Amino acid sequence: MEEYKSKIKLFVDDEAQPIAELIPPVQFDLDTSKLTDGEHTLKLISKSPTGREGIRKIKFVVKNGPAISVEGLSDNGVVDGIIPLMINAYDKGNQKKFLIEGSETPQSIPNWLWILIIAFLGWAAFYTITNFSL
Repeated sequence: MEEYKSKIKLFVDDEAQPIAELIPPVQFDLDTSKLTDGEHTLKLISKSPTGREGIRKIKFVVKNGPAISVEGLSDNGVVDGIIPLMINAYDKGNQKKFLIEGSETPQSIPNWLWILIIAFLGWAAFYTITNFSL
């Protein structure tokens, strides 16, 4: 006589068919490569031997596609006139081989670094003039 155990059905988003039906405890590998980028919901429905059901929903974000980086415009930014943008898109490849080309996003030099360089050069000029003058 086999003991009846709880069963868990896994659903992604609002799909009618479960992606898996498991008997716990179990480890399961969720393959997100077949999902589109964006927000998704994993819904787990467990059914006990007595027929009672429990439901748990877990929201997650899939980002399998190429990453897109934009410099010069941020979310909810207030803008005016012509805006120079630096846009880059790069993929992580097949995870077994590192792609160097396009894997880093170039960025402009931040204003605080320019101020720091100018302040250092001003101090160096002041130090040179005051200590090495004839």
